[in-house]
Amino acid sequence: MILKIIKKLMLAIVIIYGLDLLIQNLGVFVPLNLVTILLVSILGFPGLITLALSFFFLI
Repeated sequence: MILKIIKKLMLAIVIIYGLDLLIQNLGVFVPLNLVTILLVSILGFPGLITLALSFFFLI
């Protein structure tokens, strides 16, 4: 159980970092903090898309 949670958190960190590398040319910065990591680890891909779009439209 704990190992599964740790795997999800680590995958969320890698995915957010990869997204940040991909969209840095657009001038969008997705911070790598506890809230974003938890959002992506709980919601998965839809959470990642929501993060990217929200930071894109807020800036």
